Amino acid sequence: MARSAYHYMGLLWKRPYDGDHGLLMRARLIEWRRQPTIVRVENPTRLDRARKLGYKAKQGVIVVRVRVRKGGMRKPRPNKGRRPKRMGVYGFAPAKSLRLIAEERAQAKYSNMVVLNSYYVGEDGRHEWYEVILVDPNSPSVKSDPELNWVCSGKHRGRPFRGLTSAGRKMRGLVESRGLKGTHKAKWKRKAKERKLKIRHEASRGARIIGESKE
Repeated sequence: MARSAYHYMGLLWKRPYDGDHGLLMRARLIEWRRQPTIVRVENPTRLDRARKLGYKAKQGVIVVRVRVRKGGMRKPRPNKGRRPKRMGVYGFAPAKSLRLIAEERAQAKYSNMVVLNSYYVGEDGRHEWYEVILVDPNSPSVKSDPELNWVCSGKHRGRPFRGLTSAGRKMRGLVESRGLKGTHKAKWKRKAKERKLKIRHEASRGARIIGESKE
């Protein structure tokens, strides 16, 4: 069975820093470090991934590459006396992913556009780079596109700041997972089922009362 070009592009990004593609990524990172934090790019670096996330080569759709610093939040070290444990310098990390931070920065710079989605394009020891897909809700070509004209509604403004993008929903626990904790929706369904069956945890006071009444 013949494979498309997008299939082979995806295979390269399984291990992007190996082989000839790794040499290309190294040259890219050297160039990207010298560029500003937010750069508008003419074509997506990962065309296969961008197309999966809704990118189209048409007016009203742009791609922006954003650089985000890795690691925890840097705090100024106090100059007054206290023990190192109470300095408040280490152990402070943002509660959201770097990808969501990149989307927020792109949205803040291009406030007249709507963030559609984003994807990873590279990292070094200090920074990570993400490309963010933005759509202009006032563009005629977007308004006439049945797959993109949903962004023309005013309720989709500032999607990253409200946790409505894919990265934001993942941060809020709304993306399906196979972990032990599960998603918010799975927890709500489980609790609703327990309320319907009047099941309580054995350590709770309500469980002891129900158990005693049945005896």
